[in-house]
Amino acid sequence: MSIAGKIGCSAQTMHNWVTQAERDAGKQIVPTSEDRDWIKALERENRELRQANEILRKASAYFAQAELDCRSKT
Repeated sequence: MSIAGKIGCSAQTMHNWVTQAERDAGKQIVPTSEDRDWIKALERENRELRQANEILRKASAYFAQAELDCRSKT
């Protein structure tokens, strides 16, 4: 707390910085900042791929139905 006051931040902010530094140094068994960024990127990619798959599934169903409609008219 005394150091936080000397550098002009709150004790909680100082605690957060120390905790993050320990994580990044591997002293705590939790994801590092780099790991969290990588996980976020993977989650974003996963979400985008799921959306693309849904679009492709719907397009496939649409074109399959259109093909059936064409065959039934002939």
